[in-house]
Amino acid sequence: MFLQKTLSLSDVDLKVDGERATFAGYASVFGGVDSYGDTIIKGAFDSTLRKFGKPKMFFNHEWNMPVGKYTVAKEDDHGLYVEGELTPGHSLAADVYAAMKHGTVDGLSIGGFLKEGDYEVTADGGRLIRKWSKLMEVSPVVFPADNAARVGTVKRLDFEELLPTCKKPSDLEKLLRDAGLTKWEATAIVSRANAIFSGSDSPDDAEAKALAELAARLEKFGALQPA
Repeated sequence: MFLQKTLSLSDVDLKVDGERATFAGYASVFGGVDSYGDTIIKGAFDSTLRKFGKPKMFFNHEWNMPVGKYTVAKEDDHGLYVEGELTPGHSLAADVYAAMKHGTVDGLSIGGFLKEGDYEVTADGGRLIRKWSKLMEVSPVVFPADNAARVGTVKRLDFEELLPTCKKPSDLEKLLRDAGLTKWEATAIVSRANAIFSGSDSPDDAEAKALAELAARLEKFGALQPA
């Protein structure tokens, strides 16, 4: 059985990285109940990702020409986390990006195959989905099945301007989360910065080291464009 489904998303932000248009966030969230009464359980995507790799990226589930690629697709405790890049120089990808940036395309939807035994029917007629036999694609869509499933704002954060406004660790963590990093990644960076600042180096040296490490980590995660 082929199934297309849009589930509640969280922490999904589009961001511009130089000439590339990228986004990162959750394409599926575990444990919720969608508009069809279905719930996806943690571990549902594990086998398909290991066996078939990352899903394809199409627009509105139109399986003709992909509009980009997913560079990361993995499960964590929260759901199915993806990082995607729209194809540079691709006319449809450019249109999709413009529409996502404007907010006229603001949904994501997963598509793939379920087999007998992958799910069980609940008393209220929904399904408890424990496994996706094959996750085929994750599409930006115009009309998501679940109204709560929306792509977030399109932005590229100006770290040179915003870093000085961080007065406490929680401010920096929020800035990093806004840039598209996961909570674990943001917390790890803040912890490392705190360790540097509390070291024996002079304040100027410590600040330089902390900012250099932050820039390196942000660049690695694609959140900061190199000068």
